[in-house]
Amino acid sequence: MKRIVVKFGGTSIGNLDRVRLCAKAVYKEYRKGNQVAVVVSAMGHTTDALIKAVRASKHAFDKKELDFIMALGERASVRIFAAALRELGVKTRFIDPAQEDWPVVTDGNFGMANVNLAETRRRVQRYILPLMKLGVIPVICGFVGRDRGGDITTIGRGGSDITGFLMSKCLDADEVVIVTDVKGVMTADPNKLPSASIVRKIAVEEMRDLARFGAQVMHPRAMFYKDPHIKARVIHFRHGSLSVDGTTIVGPRESEFVGVKLYKRPLAMLTVVGERMQTTPGILVRTATPLTAGGINIFGVSIGPRSFSVYVADRDTKKALKLMHKAVVENRLMKAVTSEESLAMIIAESERFIYTPGVIAKLTESVAKAGINIIEILSSRASISFFVNWDDRERALKLFKQAMKKIEG
Repeated sequence: MKRIVVKFGGTSIGNLDRVRLCAKAVYKEYRKGNQVAVVVSAMGHTTDALIKAVRASKHAFDKKELDFIMALGERASVRIFAAALRELGVKTRFIDPAQEDWPVVTDGNFGMANVNLAETRRRVQRYILPLMKLGVIPVICGFVGRDRGGDITTIGRGGSDITGFLMSKCLDADEVVIVTDVKGVMTADPNKLPSASIVRKIAVEEMRDLARFGAQVMHPRAMFYKDPHIKARVIHFRHGSLSVDGTTIVGPRESEFVGVKLYKRPLAMLTVVGERMQTTPGILVRTATPLTAGGINIFGVSIGPRSFSVYVADRDTKKALKLMHKAVVENRLMKAVTSEESLAMIIAESERFIYTPGVIAKLTESVAKAGINIIEILSSRASISFFVNWDDRERALKLFKQAMKKIEG
């Protein structure tokens, strides 16, 4: 017997035919003697329709009211999906946030609520697991939570993925299956590149970065709840089976990091100056290629209108400077190269960065007040690297950690 959590995306249950197809897939696993919990999104484009209705209204809804409205799609889906399971003769029960035994507990940050993992796990073990052991299939609203005051919250668009992985973690499941309208994780968006092929195996860290940078197959915050011991797959709904191949998500590694950390060794910044740096094809590769050939790792790159900088290990400065200088003198657009040693790299990483306006200002305010100069900032959607003088590293690290706690709430 296996314990399985299956999450159905909105397109996979976009109409009644698809609901019945997906219900039959659950039924097949149930008939094998497996325990199954179902998490559902709103059917089709229901949430988009609700958003459109809100925007068309003249009423100024507050965030609490908006969350109540946004949750209506999932609350309808659980009832419809549970009815489809009952048609198959399955014992089932829909789980709605209005019920006393609703499991997902969050804070009151409406629109982007944070899950209280410890309390949610306690309630899942108390209310959801006993149902499964009795042979009842719980059908749970994705995307939805409830704060301690009893108000309905939402955990961000696409949050049903989060609920799926959260339930698998709290249930100590054997497997979580994400059912969607694609074969799995693809090498590119097949709508943009028809030659894209399926990725059979992908690491949590890779999946998170794909989601952060626009891949629609998974919510990046869902990966926070991926347990390394629980198998995870992404499959297409059209097969009407939960046993088909798709993409397997593995990990995370035990060393997976979220927060603020200091790279333990000093770095150096080497800067090349010259005209038209941003508009000349291949200008960067002419210096990066010799560094790679020389066995020198590049930790970061920044590009400005008339210069670009690369960050290397401090111990490699002399060798890197020599190699880059050779490239400079061989190219008329590059005029000179300089170096600055003894720099520290402090990395801050959080999914909150994607949704938090002014996050860099919030992270750096206390550092500036302490008189610590930030030499450069390199950022992606959910990761920011700060470079400061090596002697300032410990003070800066402490201040960045304090600022991060405020952002994380």
